Amino acid sequence: MLLAPGTRLGPYEIATPLGAGGMGEVYRARDTRLGREVAIKVLPQHLSANAEVRARFEREARTVSSLNHPHICVLHDVGREGDTDYLVMELVEGETLAHRLAKGALPAGEVLRLGAQIADALDRAHRAGVIHRDLKPGNVMLTKSGAKLMDFGLARATGLAGAGGGSQGALTRSPTVAAPLTAEGTIVGTFQYMAPEQLEGREADARADLWSLGCVLYEMATGRRAFEGATQASLISAIMRDTPRPMSELAPMSPPALERLVGALLAKDPDERVQTAHDVKLQLQWAAAAGEPPASGAQPAVAPARGARRAGALAWGVAGVALALAAAAWLMPRGVTEGPQRRARLMIPEPPHARLSGLIQSIAISPDGRTVAFVAADSAGTVRLWVRPLEAVIARPLPGTENGDLPFWSPDGRALGFFADGKLKRIGVEGGRAEVLADAPDPRGGAWGAGGDIVFAPHATGGLVRVSDEGGAVSDVVRPDSAAGEVALRFPDFLPDGRHLTFVSLPRREGGFGIHVARLGDARRHLLMRADAAPVVAGADLFVTQVNERLIAQRFDARSGRLTGRPVNLGDAPLAVGHDGVRAASVSRTGVLVHSAGRRSNTQLAWLDRMGRIVEWLPLPTGVWEDVSIAPDDRHALVSRRVNSSDKELWLVDLASGQATRFSTTSSPQTSNAVWSPDGRRVAYTQSLRGPGDIFIQPLDGGAAEPLYTSPALFKNVFDWSPDGRHITFEQPVRGRAWDVFLLPVESERTPVAAVMGPWNEGGGWFSPDGRWLVYYSDEGGVYELYVRPFPGPGPRQPIPGTRTGATAFIRGCWWASDGRELAFMGSDGLVRSVGITPGATWSATRARDLFRVSDQIVALGGTSNLRRFLATIQVEDPPPAAIVVDLNWTEALRAR
Repeated sequence: MLLAPGTRLGPYEIATPLGAGGMGEVYRARDTRLGREVAIKVLPQHLSANAEVRARFEREARTVSSLNHPHICVLHDVGREGDTDYLVMELVEGETLAHRLAKGALPAGEVLRLGAQIADALDRAHRAGVIHRDLKPGNVMLTKSGAKLMDFGLARATGLAGAGGGSQGALTRSPTVAAPLTAEGTIVGTFQYMAPEQLEGREADARADLWSLGCVLYEMATGRRAFEGATQASLISAIMRDTPRPMSELAPMSPPALERLVGALLAKDPDERVQTAHDVKLQLQWAAAAGEPPASGAQPAVAPARGARRAGALAWGVAGVALALAAAAWLMPRGVTEGPQRRARLMIPEPPHARLSGLIQSIAISPDGRTVAFVAADSAGTVRLWVRPLEAVIARPLPGTENGDLPFWSPDGRALGFFADGKLKRIGVEGGRAEVLADAPDPRGGAWGAGGDIVFAPHATGGLVRVSDEGGAVSDVVRPDSAAGEVALRFPDFLPDGRHLTFVSLPRREGGFGIHVARLGDARRHLLMRADAAPVVAGADLFVTQVNERLIAQRFDARSGRLTGRPVNLGDAPLAVGHDGVRAASVSRTGVLVHSAGRRSNTQLAWLDRMGRIVEWLPLPTGVWEDVSIAPDDRHALVSRRVNSSDKELWLVDLASGQATRFSTTSSPQTSNAVWSPDGRRVAYTQSLRGPGDIFIQPLDGGAAEPLYTSPALFKNVFDWSPDGRHITFEQPVRGRAWDVFLLPVESERTPVAAVMGPWNEGGGWFSPDGRWLVYYSDEGGVYELYVRPFPGPGPRQPIPGTRTGATAFIRGCWWASDGRELAFMGSDGLVRSVGITPGATWSATRARDLFRVSDQIVALGGTSNLRRFLATIQVEDPPPAAIVVDLNWTEALRAR
């Protein structure tokens, strides 16, 4: 019997029916406490007395509730009202994949993206011991944030998924969709996606879900079902004996890697399939990251394996062999082939048991285009440089480069320059001892010229300097033009003559950063153009940069400082480079271009408990949400939202309803780091309307933002507002002293004074609730850790025990409990820790203890006033796995010009 609109089940008010299945009726309802719409699945009353059915219902609840994942429908609650048992689930708005496929096949890029999301959801379920057993297009919802895997009502944990079970035909409606679905009407609709072992009545494991995923991927790419039959018997016969029609015949534009993967998923013998959903996800992400055009042999082939570790190792090996063969072919003498060369892209995945940094400034191709140097962390967390010849199968680490970053090559390709531990260093590619050449407290790139000069930026602000590649005195090369408002020069690159160099100037102005060319020993330099990234020299008269999220190649005359010819579009830029002016790629003198395979993913807000577990998702609009700042009363949060590759804006989020409204009236590269006044009525934040990042203040009631402090200083990151409302703390780089912490009066003269100043990098500045103490971070001891000093002073500073981070880790966030008895913080290594504090006139604290470690999908974190929960921005679209893209023969595009 259907429930009438207005019926109450606990705090939930029934609105309309959505559908029914063998395990329950489904309704749209309203949560009267939180004011949100939900889906409620009710166990029919005529089955309530059946102990076995009720037990299965409870098992279904436990099954679904264990699967917190952005691509799995969320279980909010479970309850009982009188004799009625019910589940409260996320109400998913969108259309089913089945409905979308009625319109035809999906574009290849969408197949790869959505397929990877479905595989990721299955991987999460399988790791929890849950098999879906009814994966089909009708159980996949397409929403604004991507795919959602629905209805685990047939999961193994419910005990209802036997191949011959009579309930299968009834369970063809998803329990949580926002619109009724058309039932398939017969048991054939379920058989379409069943694995052979299920049809034979054998015990099926997670690999049966992978078969179903293969069927779904085939249908997404071709618009046709993999197996069809006029009758139930003919359909089962096709599944057991036939091979689907080649995808390349039905969808010629499908990537070859996708067809190979689907073929491996549809192997009749489960032992011959890809063995884990995790491996499927990686294969799809690699195929997506490789882009168009696909290179012969460039995609990692799918190898059958018994277990994730072996499959991963085989995937690495196949990818390495393919890359080596393609590289060897490219590295052959140019006279071997005639005519234009086809552009090709190859992928270098992460080394086994290591993790790439993923930043383009951490990757460099050798001048001859034969070897890639990059930064990666090994399984122990040690960060160092690695080198990988293109014709080799594996990369090797370089001992002596620990904590290294920003690598660049010597002109002969025999040595690498890099920065580590506040120093500029060099090391031979074949190994040996790293030599210190100069101080570089906060470097921003370097380049090695043919004449033996190394030019580098030792600080976040200021100009470029040079030193001999043997070490010695450091001298100025070019300084910022203060009359033109320049604050920093960064990321130099030499032309082949070793005398001319290019570089980028900051801050960003209308049209982008300044791209310049200069000559050593000559104070003059020429502004070539404005762009979104530093220039990378690709020859005597050619550089590569980024404009409007596109990689472009541009010819120029170094002597006259003029551009020659029109820019050539090389395709989408690999990563949003932001407001730092970093280069978008690395290019060899022989025309090999490398960049990182990555992109910004859509995120959502979610609440975490003190163990780091997701307890609730907030329904924000789709977007790239990043920084989080929670109001003192925990009722609102300010979250930055990325608009494009460089600009962000602030949004105000009601934490009870999840409703979000735009707060900042403009967007800019540095719109972030919002802090709340103690009464929660005003907000201070940084935005760069004039180029430098200045501090603005804006009332919460909708008034206009007004500048609080402006200066030529490039970066000003705000951190906290004092409990008495009189000061705001912020950090900024100071030439010759790295970063320091400043106090900015809010109501008086608004002239900042140094709060923490020294030769080290110091930042942050968080006030204790009683206003007695100021906590900040510093790398004074060689690594970042938290320090505390009396406020306003006087008194000595002291480190807080147990807060030291890893050698290259820094502090990403810090939060006081409102009673002053606890301080929580997170390092860039993702570890969230807690310090117990006894409030008073003297500092008394316990040693920091671990709370939890956040996953790589968490972008930012904010703590509530009692530190019982944390608000996180979490990626809901999995980016491709970290990898290096090698782009060959891209210069052919220039010949047409």
